[in-house]
Amino acid sequence: MVSPSQLDAVSPKSVIPHAKPYEYVLEVVNARKEFPGVVALDNVSLRVRPGTVHALMGENGAGKSTLMKIIAGIYHPDAGEIRLRGEAVHLATPLAAQEAGIAMIHQELLLMNSMTVAENIWIRREPRNAFGLVNHAQMRQMTTELFDRLNITLDPDAEVSELSVANRQMVEIAKAVSFNSDVLIMDEPTSAITEKEVAHLFEIIRGLREQGIGIVYITHKMNELFEIADEFSVFRDGHYIATHPSADVTRDDIIQMMVGREITQMFPKEEVELGDVVLSVKNLTLEGVFHDVSFDVRAGEILGFAGLVGSGRSNVAETLFGVTPATSGSIEINGKAVSIKTSHDAIKLGMAFLTEDRKETGCFLPLDIQENAQMAVIHDDFVKYGFVQEAKLEKVCLEISQKLRVKTPNMHECIENLSGGNQQKVLIGRWLLTNPKILILDEPTRGIDVGAKAEIHSLITQLAHNGVAVIMISSEMPEVLGMSDRVVVMHEGHCTGILDRADADQVAVMDLASQ
Repeated sequence: MVSPSQLDAVSPKSVIPHAKPYEYVLEVVNARKEFPGVVALDNVSLRVRPGTVHALMGENGAGKSTLMKIIAGIYHPDAGEIRLRGEAVHLATPLAAQEAGIAMIHQELLLMNSMTVAENIWIRREPRNAFGLVNHAQMRQMTTELFDRLNITLDPDAEVSELSVANRQMVEIAKAVSFNSDVLIMDEPTSAITEKEVAHLFEIIRGLREQGIGIVYITHKMNELFEIADEFSVFRDGHYIATHPSADVTRDDIIQMMVGREITQMFPKEEVELGDVVLSVKNLTLEGVFHDVSFDVRAGEILGFAGLVGSGRSNVAETLFGVTPATSGSIEINGKAVSIKTSHDAIKLGMAFLTEDRKETGCFLPLDIQENAQMAVIHDDFVKYGFVQEAKLEKVCLEISQKLRVKTPNMHECIENLSGGNQQKVLIGRWLLTNPKILILDEPTRGIDVGAKAEIHSLITQLAHNGVAVIMISSEMPEVLGMSDRVVVMHEGHCTGILDRADADQVAVMDLASQ
């Protein structure tokens, strides 16, 4: 446990533009939180200065989200103290936290899709006219003024359901700022937006910092820490590890603090002798989405898919797995033409598919780990005389969970309570139970920490070594280049090139991706 004096020794790299009568806008002192079978936080501390961006780093399961939910009034700590502007506070509810000057932007955006932008921002605080009715003109004007302040160009009357993910993120930020909060918590705000949109977000964050707001920024992306954060704190396994100015450390320093060990090779790619062609795709087309996509994948090969957002990479994967059957083209498995109209067809042919969005299309959030893991095999090898062989099924699910090092007190823990990285491991385990010959991975490490990424990369390499043909879609260029034997590059629904590993670099890929 680090003493308060050690925390006091940390100072940000930038000067706070507006002097405050207190040194810290937010302090958490010796917070502890237990759940059944799990100590999520063990006497952790955090201090955030006004007018700074304080990044919070740690592997999935380190306790970051638990601490943020305590600060936001969602959870109550079992012990410890929270101070705002130097004074102890009790945050009994999220509303109490908002009224105290704390706003949180969750990774899963919490907007009302059927309402307008303005209605979402001012919900429960709508201006009223003399008759007690909502004054829409005034609300529209308030929203316009708020957007001008944040340099956001959105129509206040637009329905949220019509907005892109990035623009919804901007609405969430505007809503948080509208409370005139002194503390703003941002949980993985760039996980689903483009580089251009990230640049705009960072401009907004810098503007908020200049206004004296203390920003807690949760991210797994190292480059963001060095670009936007003044200082950072690291958590590991529910414990506070350290706080440092971001200018004083390297990427390797942070990784070592996060995982408690050095990771010398993030992409453990092995040279594997490739086997015969397992999957052959010719002129695959989904009308209006992608056209004439052709490629082969061999046993033991990792075939990467790269391209900008909207290039059609995920659509190709969904079509291969029968989610959206192809309009035309052919698919051969082991030299034999096949017809894949449904996902069940694909599974019977030895295919498995880890989807891009684990919460929307992967996890069954109300169910436990056991129920999620068994979902793809419950009707096959584990049914006898019409009855599910529960004991056999539980045994293999437990074994795969232990093999993948899923952090959980037991297999009956609700999967919604797991960290993102552990949810991802459960989903990978689900598909490994089917013993696939062709494994399609769409953004396999999105939104998970550096330690979990390394474990998943090692698993992918091991599967390739065992002869599985792997298709890996990723928006992270280092991941595509580091893990792939060849890289298929797509642009606006077309395959613009296939690069061998020796010829694939960032310049070559981006050249093909932007043609």
